Amino acid sequence: MEFTTKTAAHCDANTEALPGNAEAFLGDANAFLGDADVFLGDADVFLGIDIGSTTVKIAILDEAHRILFSDYERHFANIRETLSRLLDKAYQQFGNLTLHPMITGSGGLTLANCLEVPFTQEVIAVSSALLELAPRTDVAIELGGEDAKIIYFEGGNVEQRMNGICAGGTGSFIDQMASLIQTDAAGLNEYAKNYKSLYSIAARCGVFAKTDIQPLINEGATKEDLAASIFQAVVNQTISGLACGKPIRGYVAFLGGPLHFLSELKAAFIRTLHLDDRHTVNTDNSHLFAAIGSALNAKKDVSCSMEEMLRRLSSDIKMEFEVERMEPLFADRASYDAFRERHRKAHVGTARLADYKGNAFLGIDAGSTTTKIALVGEDGSLLYSFYSNNDGSPLKTAVRSLKEIHELLPEGVRIVRSCSTGYGEALMKAAFLLDDGEVETVAHYYAAAFFNPDVDCILDIGGQDMKCIKIKDHAVDSVLLNEACSSGCGSFIETFAKSLNYSVEDFAEAAVFAEHPIDLGTRCTVFMNSRVKQAQKEGAGVPDISAGLAYSVIKNALFKVIKVSDASELGRNIVVQGGTFYNDAVLRSFEKIADCQAIRPDIAGIMGAFGAALIARERFEEGYMTHMLSYEKLCALKYETSMAKCRGCTNSCRLTINKFSGGRQYISGNRCERGIGGQKNAHDVPNLFDYKLKRLFSYESLAPDQAPRGTVGIPRVLNMYENYPFWHTFFTKLGYRVVLSPSSNRQIYELGIESIPSESECYPAKLAHGHVEWLIRQKVDFVFYPALFYERDEVEGATNHYNCPIVTSYSENIKNNVEAIGNGQATLRNPFLSFRDISTVTEALTREFAELPAREVAAAAAAGWEELDRTRMDMRKKGEETIAWLQETGKRGIVLAGRPYHIDPEINHGLPEMIASFDLAVLTEDSVSHLGCPERPLIVSDQWMYHSRLYAAASFVRTVDYLDLIQLNSFGCGLDAVTTDQVSDILSGSGKIYTCLKIDEVNNLGAARIRVRSLLSAIKVREKSHKERTLHSSAIEKVPFTEEMRRDYTIICPQMSPIHFEIMQSAFSACGYNFVVLDNDNRHSVDVGLKYVNNDACYPSLLVVGQIMEALQSGRYDLQKTAIVMSQTGGGCRATNYVGFIRRALQKAGMEQIPVISLNLAGIESNPGFHLNADLLIRAALAAQFGDIFMRCVYRMRPYEAVPGSVDALHRKWVKKAQDFVSSKHVNLLGFGRMCRNIIREFDAVPILDVKKPRVGIVGEILVKFSPAGNNHLVELLESEGAEAMVPDLMDFMLYCFYNQIYKAEHLGTSRKTARACALGIWTIEHVLRGSMVKEFRKSRHFTPPSPIRTIASYAEPIVSIGNQTGEGWFLTGEMVELIREGVPNIVCTQPFGCLPNHVVGKGVIKALRKRYPESNIVAIDYDPGASEVNQLNRIKLMLSTAQKNLNSKAEKASD
Repeated sequence: MEFTTKTAAHCDANTEALPGNAEAFLGDANAFLGDADVFLGDADVFLGIDIGSTTVKIAILDEAHRILFSDYERHFANIRETLSRLLDKAYQQFGNLTLHPMITGSGGLTLANCLEVPFTQEVIAVSSALLELAPRTDVAIELGGEDAKIIYFEGGNVEQRMNGICAGGTGSFIDQMASLIQTDAAGLNEYAKNYKSLYSIAARCGVFAKTDIQPLINEGATKEDLAASIFQAVVNQTISGLACGKPIRGYVAFLGGPLHFLSELKAAFIRTLHLDDRHTVNTDNSHLFAAIGSALNAKKDVSCSMEEMLRRLSSDIKMEFEVERMEPLFADRASYDAFRERHRKAHVGTARLADYKGNAFLGIDAGSTTTKIALVGEDGSLLYSFYSNNDGSPLKTAVRSLKEIHELLPEGVRIVRSCSTGYGEALMKAAFLLDDGEVETVAHYYAAAFFNPDVDCILDIGGQDMKCIKIKDHAVDSVLLNEACSSGCGSFIETFAKSLNYSVEDFAEAAVFAEHPIDLGTRCTVFMNSRVKQAQKEGAGVPDISAGLAYSVIKNALFKVIKVSDASELGRNIVVQGGTFYNDAVLRSFEKIADCQAIRPDIAGIMGAFGAALIARERFEEGYMTHMLSYEKLCALKYETSMAKCRGCTNSCRLTINKFSGGRQYISGNRCERGIGGQKNAHDVPNLFDYKLKRLFSYESLAPDQAPRGTVGIPRVLNMYENYPFWHTFFTKLGYRVVLSPSSNRQIYELGIESIPSESECYPAKLAHGHVEWLIRQKVDFVFYPALFYERDEVEGATNHYNCPIVTSYSENIKNNVEAIGNGQATLRNPFLSFRDISTVTEALTREFAELPAREVAAAAAAGWEELDRTRMDMRKKGEETIAWLQETGKRGIVLAGRPYHIDPEINHGLPEMIASFDLAVLTEDSVSHLGCPERPLIVSDQWMYHSRLYAAASFVRTVDYLDLIQLNSFGCGLDAVTTDQVSDILSGSGKIYTCLKIDEVNNLGAARIRVRSLLSAIKVREKSHKERTLHSSAIEKVPFTEEMRRDYTIICPQMSPIHFEIMQSAFSACGYNFVVLDNDNRHSVDVGLKYVNNDACYPSLLVVGQIMEALQSGRYDLQKTAIVMSQTGGGCRATNYVGFIRRALQKAGMEQIPVISLNLAGIESNPGFHLNADLLIRAALAAQFGDIFMRCVYRMRPYEAVPGSVDALHRKWVKKAQDFVSSKHVNLLGFGRMCRNIIREFDAVPILDVKKPRVGIVGEILVKFSPAGNNHLVELLESEGAEAMVPDLMDFMLYCFYNQIYKAEHLGTSRKTARACALGIWTIEHVLRGSMVKEFRKSRHFTPPSPIRTIASYAEPIVSIGNQTGEGWFLTGEMVELIREGVPNIVCTQPFGCLPNHVVGKGVIKALRKRYPESNIVAIDYDPGASEVNQLNRIKLMLSTAQKNLNSKAEKASD
């Protein structure tokens, strides 16, 4: 499908290449245009300006929308001059036109304000251009310099997805990659035209793609293949990272610079999306679309002449935000000299090799990009050192150095033992037959301990990797490595120095005396570029930039990668190393930020090799003969490298085969022993992961002719790894043929990638889509995937036995997002069940399979229950057998503890096999959990069954010496923010080493292998020292809030909803508590929260804990006379654990004496001095009710008030009265009714303007929804953008909690007595409390009353089951439907980043809501300390512009 742009007189200025007479001809043409200029001089034209992150684009259109002039130029941060230059070109050609200007683009907003030119959203501009030039477009993919977007057009609805905090896969990423192959983007495009095969490259992070490309270059991959692979990586990143469950179908347009100029990148998209010519929208000027669109949106009533525009541009404009400045690194020359002097002391004794006599020891450290070699004498003095880039072949580099050593060795010196370490450790060991190989962390520890025997932390920052090694009791205790983001590594400083034409040394030197270092924060390195450019515009010189980079490298390293909450956690004796620390500025900024004095050895770059040599020295015994190749053999060594694919299993690992002379070979790149021709488990140690997989899934299904009732498909995902034996037996007994989806692999994942609704959920959940998709293709009669709310109650003493929110409800996401199920081509049955006991299960299944005889269903369920029990007993028996075997053989075992589904090989990436290859038995957490029991109460709320097992397993492991525990943690698993800390407490508290491995879809085992080997070496050291461990209890001492405390203690409560809590405070005070609601809910308290809460915890917990800790540290409260109150629902989401988070923070800050009061109606914990009696409950309920009335009235009237400030004044007047009312001696309900009526009447009578504004509902997670600090003041933002905000009542959440109990009693076997009490509670709230308010709202002119909770439930039920009860659960979906039905189709769904329930009932239902209510216009916004506000703002503004458009078209229809 071709579209061409209408073009008017358009003259190319590039005339040098034309022959003479043609020039004369063009001269005439110019003369002719000269006349045209006169003709155009009076004409009105539309000017569109698009200021991107790297370029400026302009387009000038005439009244018929033809393009008169357009151009595109990189701005290198000089936006004003570039724009001036482009406009001047147009001025030279067309004279002084009358312009109607409009600006768009990511860098345009501030410029628009300076030039007094209107600004339009980029998406609106692009969609206008598409409507005009390519009206049939369904999806537009646009790549820019630092951003990537996908825009969907569906019947008037526009939806945009854009990259948030990672610039992988954008134009700058392509530039970065091109420089690796010594070319530019255009060169890359030329290479890609002739590619033969594609390699897989990570596009998640530019620096990681380097890691993938570097070995490929080393292994001799062609530039053609690399170029095409880089483009393919960009395509994968864009589609999987941005589309998130929205298929890219129909007519697709490709926009933006990279896609316009790089034909092969576009070809890669077309290839991957399987587009034919008809569905590829080809447009001229696709790189100018935003500029053309903004010209199309230009307003007739805004105009100025071209000369006026150029004049405004030439006047001095203060551009954009000021970049913050930081304090200088050194106060003066003297402090720098003192610093140099101090660091001069950390130097290694060297001796001249020529003068040395005796034994020498060799250490080789083969890194990812460099090779380091050290030779030390018997006294540890350094005799020879070598440091060089690999230049593509680490072996060649090492051979060169070894030959040199041999040539230098004087008589009487022998190399008696050698050791290799680092990335290429095994390769070096194989090539030169070295004596030892040691994991790099241990080598680094040996080297650091040489300088300071009491070292407790080693920080190593290399080119693209970063390690923090914590030392405890003279052994490596824990290792942290950067796994997914490399901001803050040395290669970034190097690249930057080059771009400013500096050598790294000069660049570093410049930083030392910088007066105003710029603050670059902690962000992705690609985004830092734009901050640096910005600072340059504000006159920052190279010194300020260099010093700013030094600060940011350290901040990134400490706060993003190592994730220390407080730099002092690192320890007191810190050794820093790695090439990056040669830079004095980096070292100094580390000392400033960590507030410590570090040791930087003078051999910081070769510490690994030095440590390896020291290890060889330690292990040498008299009479030992080295195996290392002699000089002659070294000279004769020949080797060749080739590549192959392993066919051992479905992983198809890419192998690199190194062949050496003498028939030896070394193979790398494989996950197990098979690729080398060995056995998978050569040591024959028990591997219970393997056993469990077979035990769970090796059931025979009925043959088709023996299955009278047909086929049922069961996906091999999440809770099936726990309950499959039950379901297989159940269905087989009923006469169904069970079809189980195959083992997960990458292909299965890709089958379902289109329907994944949320990019931040965990990999195990994402895999579910592929498994269901596979079953649908097998044409099974129905897919059965139940939602299990309660797992079996297996662990004694646990407070509950929930499943995690994702495991419970994930089948709902399948129901609402898989197309075949949504449009009825396939059937999914997903009943909500409880496995608490056999009778509850039988009852629920009889109801679900009502079409079958109840007797048969009951018999099948009983058989399934028995089989499930048998499976559990088998696992326990196997665990006990393995333990007996370990005791017999004296070998060690590792409990690899995670969730049941971590036994899926695609999820654990072959970790169990890797551990078994070290001759260690591998056990699962459920094979030993029955042997241990933690002492309670634990600091956490122990309410999830899988996790209770974890704690029990850890409690057993700490009691025996031959077992250790490694915890597996899926990336994006929210609950592990709770469990990892608890498991760590149980183990570390009793002197065991705790290791946690984070796993996601990327299967790089390098980091995991380093962690496991470090753990093993630390265990060895501990065994040698024979230190006695003492076992400590895992229980905590809870400080109760007593009756005496009630008299003189201040109770502080974190702020959640100011409009409610200011009245609530009076209610509590009236009941005799000295109650204070905090008012410090701001950005600073979030920063404090980051210091005290696990980094994976959700945003609300940071806000809550941050407010509390900030208040306690402010000095305003007497810490001996203060208590904290926090609500606790006892539901299955993380919020129930906030009380635990607070206690942990208090512990960390040394304030354990402060009591924490849990405010709950579920009897979770109680305090003798705090009573939730009827008086307090009634007062609190009335306060909440007043808050709800104020919220409805103020938000409804304030946007329209005729007298600015009148609504707020009325609100303040009534707040005072409400506070007096709830704190009066006797609360009278009749008086309450009267007061409600008066409030509503007075607000209803406020004089307002006759204007129409779009109404926007705010729903989502309770804290982010109500707290202005949590949602970046969303209500004010919406009102300032000309909209009206609508927030559902707080009381509804209480009703939702009550209603849940009724459902649970009916369907999940919980107490019927509680349910009856809750039904009474609902009646009381809706009829007694809300009665008069509802009546008055109905009578009013402007307000609507709240819906009864049963009505909201009936709204939600067609979309999600009422069984979704974690977080806001079904209620969130119900609220959205209620808003849409009340005529508020525009909704902001707020959630904390990675909020588990919201993956299902928030983001997960948007597709289903759109289908049911096509007018719905919903935007889901993630809130997080690291989220970009600009991104949030852009998406909210886009939603508002759609809302405004819909409102206008409605008004037009009404007037027709």
